[in-house]
Amino acid sequence: MTAPRSTSPSPHTGNGPHTGTRDLPGARPRHRLLAAAGALVAVACAAAGCAPAGAIGSSPRLDEGSVVVPLGDGAARIDPATLRIEHEGPQGLDSWSAASPTALGTPTAPVVTPSSASWGYDGSDLTVVASEQQGRLSMVLTTASEEVVAWPVTAGPDVRSIEFPNGGGLSVPVADAFWSSEEAGLTETTWDFAGGLTMPFWGATLADRGVSYVVVDDIGTSLAFDDHDGRLGAFAEHTFSSGRATGTYEVLLAPTDGDPVAAARDYRSWLRSSGSFVSLDDKIAAAPETEKLVGALHAYTWGDGRAPEIVARLRALGIEHAWLGYDADGDPMSAAAVAAAGEAGYLVGPYDTWDNAQDPLDADTEASVWPGSLWPDGCVLDEAGEPVEGFGGRGCALSTAALDAAEAEHGAVTDRVGAVTANGATSYFLDVDAVGQLMRDHSALHPQTEAQDRARRLARLHALSSGDFSGGEPLVLGSETVAAWAAPAVSYSHGSSTPLADGLWALQQDAAAWGGWWPAERPAFFFRGATLPPALATAMFDPTYRVPLYETVLHDSVISTDRWELGLYKFPDLVRDRVLTNMLYGTPAVVPLDQQVLDEHGEELAAMQQFFEVLVQAAGTSPMTSFERVSDGVQRTGFGDGSLTVTVNFGTSDEAGVAAGCAVAATSASSTTYCPPSP
Repeated sequence: MTAPRSTSPSPHTGNGPHTGTRDLPGARPRHRLLAAAGALVAVACAAAGCAPAGAIGSSPRLDEGSVVVPLGDGAARIDPATLRIEHEGPQGLDSWSAASPTALGTPTAPVVTPSSASWGYDGSDLTVVASEQQGRLSMVLTTASEEVVAWPVTAGPDVRSIEFPNGGGLSVPVADAFWSSEEAGLTETTWDFAGGLTMPFWGATLADRGVSYVVVDDIGTSLAFDDHDGRLGAFAEHTFSSGRATGTYEVLLAPTDGDPVAAARDYRSWLRSSGSFVSLDDKIAAAPETEKLVGALHAYTWGDGRAPEIVARLRALGIEHAWLGYDADGDPMSAAAVAAAGEAGYLVGPYDTWDNAQDPLDADTEASVWPGSLWPDGCVLDEAGEPVEGFGGRGCALSTAALDAAEAEHGAVTDRVGAVTANGATSYFLDVDAVGQLMRDHSALHPQTEAQDRARRLARLHALSSGDFSGGEPLVLGSETVAAWAAPAVSYSHGSSTPLADGLWALQQDAAAWGGWWPAERPAFFFRGATLPPALATAMFDPTYRVPLYETVLHDSVISTDRWELGLYKFPDLVRDRVLTNMLYGTPAVVPLDQQVLDEHGEELAAMQQFFEVLVQAAGTSPMTSFERVSDGVQRTGFGDGSLTVTVNFGTSDEAGVAAGCAVAATSASSTTYCPPSP
């Protein structure tokens, strides 16, 4: 893992938000979008007539100019002219989308069949098909033209909060002044669904109910935030492009019960029904070493932390499970250290990246040196035919198609994996691949769309984890901020637990405030404590706004941690709340590790791991099945069929039977309390 790039929103992949306003064909400037949307919501019911929608038949129909699609015991009412959608159910009327701010044109007369309704627009080849799909409203927009459509739009007086998968997940109250402030860094930002957010959905809480939006066609789609008069709203934007193969855009909308993780439950249900979910239990069955991940402390080793003695110290502390990684800095763990870790029941995983190529004559890391002509012939080219700059301005982005060809021709990847795991490592961390930093390549030698790039990344992740590149021996595979599409091939994810904000990257560029990349055996970038500005600490770590969306979807599929440079002790004044959040979500801590860390924090880590062991023994590979805000300071999660509940008190006074600053794990047989040290 290399030094953070100076110009990207994210040190590794650009997986943070993209700020600023683009000139979008057919869309208004950011600051006007939700102002118009909010006004339209207020008059939507009157304009559509709002006749009872759900009681007549089960096929789509027309009603006073609207298209009505029955959904279970309710129905969705769609205005073809604006794509405004309202849902009428037994409990009343909800706005699912305000009118699109995009000038769509005059709609043609809808064509209704027993299963769908479809229409187009005069002077345009844009078509819309609306139908019911497994209780959800499916809206499919298609055009061969190059254009951008802003829709759906989550805005209006009924919206209480917006939930979206920034890292592990956030729930943002739309009337909260903090989130409309410049310091929060949310307004005027867009987040790519394929490379910025961890999963392609978002949700909204509407009074006592809610709505879920699943973005089936995530490539070319982003989620944007804006505010009007101090109220936040969100809207998706899809770029239709024949060159990017993004001419189809489907969104699934569904009613929810208004629970802050309801949209995540809906997405998980859709993911499972689509056959795109692989459980940890299945991964363990295919690669038994994967079981060592369950309950493991994750640690990147440096200096004397890579010696066999570190394993003995961890075991002496009573730490039964650990994943030990090391950077590609030319000083890997020795075979003796790897063997000691294996005997202790630990995993060892080298860091690697296949995303960067540099000139072998002056490359700054062995990880970017490739055989043959991969440099420069394997570089991704932009539309102007120029190489796409690599991480941190170093070298170039390496084409997945070019690397596939080099593997087929002379085993470039197989040789690489063999060299990196020659010390006996049975785990592997492959940076970037699973996060969704997808490349459109204009090279005549290896042209491809973003979708083809993703397919190749997924295929090589599967090949790496299944042992195709390592002589048939499966490797316990991890990657950075694993997106949902990559989860079937990956068992652990470093970074997917951390909500991100733009201010983080600027702070990391300040060596005086954050720490630099020296000394090599103990870089201050990782080991030295830092203080986050209050707004940044709130946006990233305040439990008031965090919700376990990622864990609701993937707790029993992928083991998730914070980013590797945000180790547990990086922010000393946030340690307690971060530990409590880990326990609440059933996720492990990640730390930089050497002998000094164990001198300073060994007993704390041991106590934390002892409590964590209670959680994993009860529900280590079980799904997260519930999340509840018991009070302002107390939160509770449930796992499996009720075999485990975890209640955490983030507050300063005892509540709900839990002492302030403590966590309680309850099973059918026992109850265990853990109180991490206060800041």
